[in-house]
Amino acid sequence: MDIRKLDRTAVLETTRLLERARPGDWDRPTPCAGWTLRRLVAHMAGQHHGFAAAAAGRGGDLAVWRPAGLGGDPRAVHRAAADSVLTAFSRPDVLTREFDLPEISTTTRFPATIAIGFHFLDYVVHGWDVARTLGTRPDLDEETLEAALAFALRVPDDERRLGPDPLFRPALPAPAGAGSLDLVLTALGRSPDWTAPAHARHGA
Repeated sequence: MDIRKLDRTAVLETTRLLERARPGDWDRPTPCAGWTLRRLVAHMAGQHHGFAAAAAGRGGDLAVWRPAGLGGDPRAVHRAAADSVLTAFSRPDVLTREFDLPEISTTTRFPATIAIGFHFLDYVVHGWDVARTLGTRPDLDEETLEAALAFALRVPDDERRLGPDPLFRPALPAPAGAGSLDLVLTALGRSPDWTAPAHARHGA
């Protein structure tokens, strides 16, 4: 399993989906409770910058993980942030490094393959968040989804999911016959059937 290839696939698909967003979409609700698409993209871009910094040995500074300012062109800001993290992950020696990920732990450093795996899983899920906000689904191959499921099933489903601003919500029951993507989503507390409220879909 080439974790960098998998991560690149997920990030580029999320970027492709965001290219579909139009000016009226940025205030739409997302599957992330209380977050608009604009806030989600600010978070995603900030995470890209944080992981790029972590790959360079500077991830311990919480300031590098802040949500990004989006200005008047959220797509361009996210695209640039995605490019920065993919470039950071592509460096020949990156897999020999350990990453500081203070939003996960302030006492543990993570091997690169594990840290990039966290990023990969995040962007499979956030790609779905973006897709559902825009009324579509992400286009990811089964190998990518099965790898994401393997990572999702390793995420502890414990009391940390019940606290304020958890990384993921408590797991949900999987629907009968669920495919790999739906199993990823339910393992991380998202409902595969999520749709935007009717008034939001109609722009009210």
